[in-house]
Amino acid sequence: MTKIVFLPHEEICPDGAVIEAQKGESICRAALRNGIDIEHACEMSCACTTCHVLIREGYDSLEEADELEDDYLDKAWGLEPDSRLSCQALVADEDLVVEIPKYTINMVSENH
Repeated sequence: MTKIVFLPHEEICPDGAVIEAQKGESICRAALRNGIDIEHACEMSCACTTCHVLIREGYDSLEEADELEDDYLDKAWGLEPDSRLSCQALVADEDLVVEIPKYTINMVSENH
């Protein structure tokens, strides 16, 4: 199993978290399975940017974002070179360190 370290986020995981994910599982699905309620307004269908994360370590182990993900990432708040949509970023063999941005462009929390 691959380890994902989530850095502290004021609302979603104030103390941070360390979880395990299966190879091929999305970061978003692994987070939700472990009680980290990351926003995912489009139900993980790559149709919004609410699950935007920053991959602080292990970015190169992820497959490249496809064109659709890149198009949505362009709309994400706080876009950085290591940004990904967590619903599309599939875990590989390398451990990851993930930061959830403070804001999303979603005006209303979906409370999934």
